[in-house]
Amino acid sequence: MLIPTLSPGASSFTHHRATLRLSEKFILLLILSAFITLCFGAFFFLPDNSKHKRFDLGLEDVLIPHIDSPKEGKHASGQVRALQEAKEKLRKSREELQAEIQTEKNKVMEDLKKTNAGPKPLPPVPMPRVVGINDGEPPEPDVKEKRDKIREMMKHAWDSYRQYGWGYNELKPLAKKGHSTNIFGNSQLGATIVDALDTLYIMGLHEEFKDGQEWIEQNLDFSVNAEVSVFEVNIRFIGGLLAAYYLSGQEVFKLKAVQLAEKLLPAFNTPTGIPWAMVNLKSGVGRNWGWASAGSSILAEFGTLHMEFVHLTYLTGNPAYYQKVMHIRKLLAKMDRPNGLYPNYLNPRTGRWGQHHTSVGGLGDSFYEYLLKAWLMSDKTDTEARKTYDDAIEAIERHLIRKSNGGLTFIGEWKNGHLERKMGHLACFAGGMFALGADGSPDDKAGHYLQLGAEIAHTCHESYDRTVLKLGPEAFKFDSGLEAVAVRQNEKYYILRPEVIETYWYMWRFTHDPKYRQWGWEAAQAIDKYCRVSGGFSGVKDVYSSTPTYDDVQQSFFLAETLKYLYLLFSSDDLMPLESWVFNTEAHPLPVLHLDSS
Repeated sequence: MLIPTLSPGASSFTHHRATLRLSEKFILLLILSAFITLCFGAFFFLPDNSKHKRFDLGLEDVLIPHIDSPKEGKHASGQVRALQEAKEKLRKSREELQAEIQTEKNKVMEDLKKTNAGPKPLPPVPMPRVVGINDGEPPEPDVKEKRDKIREMMKHAWDSYRQYGWGYNELKPLAKKGHSTNIFGNSQLGATIVDALDTLYIMGLHEEFKDGQEWIEQNLDFSVNAEVSVFEVNIRFIGGLLAAYYLSGQEVFKLKAVQLAEKLLPAFNTPTGIPWAMVNLKSGVGRNWGWASAGSSILAEFGTLHMEFVHLTYLTGNPAYYQKVMHIRKLLAKMDRPNGLYPNYLNPRTGRWGQHHTSVGGLGDSFYEYLLKAWLMSDKTDTEARKTYDDAIEAIERHLIRKSNGGLTFIGEWKNGHLERKMGHLACFAGGMFALGADGSPDDKAGHYLQLGAEIAHTCHESYDRTVLKLGPEAFKFDSGLEAVAVRQNEKYYILRPEVIETYWYMWRFTHDPKYRQWGWEAAQAIDKYCRVSGGFSGVKDVYSSTPTYDDVQQSFFLAETLKYLYLLFSSDDLMPLESWVFNTEAHPLPVLHLDSS
């Protein structure tokens, strides 16, 4: 490369002039930059005529308030002040500006801490009449002995969870460690603790109840980034916390129930008001299960909120909970129903039914249960719920209930105009539902529905009695010469389910036929023999095998439902009387409410 040189004595004027021009340009650029900054500062700091200035950055609810000045003089002085502030900002160094920003951040954080310092106090409301929550000791020594055994089983289940899975959602009793499933998201919310509380209280296990209460007070936090099942969290957590509150009177349970309920409300933000199946507790974003028909919500999930949400409105004075569930009821009332049946799938975006599949077992079951129980919980004043229940049961009886060749009454499943002659363990709850709804049936059909309940109880007992372990399979068929027997390998498992024992208890309460206690005791003995392990209780994978393998899960509903219903079966009727209590679908008792029409 050649480098030009200047000869000695040559003028350097040209080089000097170029340097001056560059400096002048730089100074002019600085002045122009300052001027533009002032203009933009004035643009942003000057008030406008709107009440709020919205910065549309995807956060639509972030509003920056502006105050209109009533007089022009004040408006002009505001402009001068804004310009002065802009000039002062421009004079500050980068470090000074960063310090100011940090100060503002700290102030916002302090304000947030004050806001979230504690739960808002709830309005005082009269406690519903709470009766029959203690004792219930049966007069017969042999029955008392069986009840004591059930209590011992509960203590083994709880103590094992306390030792090996404390704070986790559930327990792996063989591995002796905590367990969780996707219905609770990725957080450990102590589902077994919340689910078991009312059972502990009813059984008089008050030290264990106190341990659970302390964990809830210190550890139960719903401000977590977890996607949970709206249905499961409602029936297990909100139902369990409300029941614990009504039984014990401890305010912490009510406050926690309301905190969680507020986190579920965003799930209802759909075009139809039919909630999503899942919601993120932190972000409020909802979605449906990927396997559900065409992105649908599920009948048994969005239809099993009424009991808990009515109690939430009662306790908080916030009508939103009641309005949400009543909106669902009204929307369903307007829809056409094929053959009078409710399909299991409903699209929350379009408001149209999905696949025409109707079941009183999984996907449909507790929707019908909650129609009846809404009427009972209202002290039989919610006649709309009762009429909806009666109409639904009439269609179910016409299209789904059949008798097998061997004389067993069963409830099949309706799939696209065809009846599948299969009944699930979950559908066995219906025997108790029919008995519970017998009183108040139209056309003097009380005797008919009590008998129907007895027939379903008999069929479900047969499904237990025809296995090697005397425990019922997940589903059983009524065709090809087989009756009340599981055919597929993936339907032969028993996961500590309560529905059959639930029906035995309701049938016992309404008939006092001793066979129901006998059948319940058979089931309790089988559970204790084949499901009990040193670290708790486990489900089994094949009830037709004499050497079953374990699934290594102690379900939270085993403590909430199965053991509670067994204990009540061997207690006197004055413990949790059905005139005063209505059990949610997770067996959490809520008191009957005596409300006015408002």
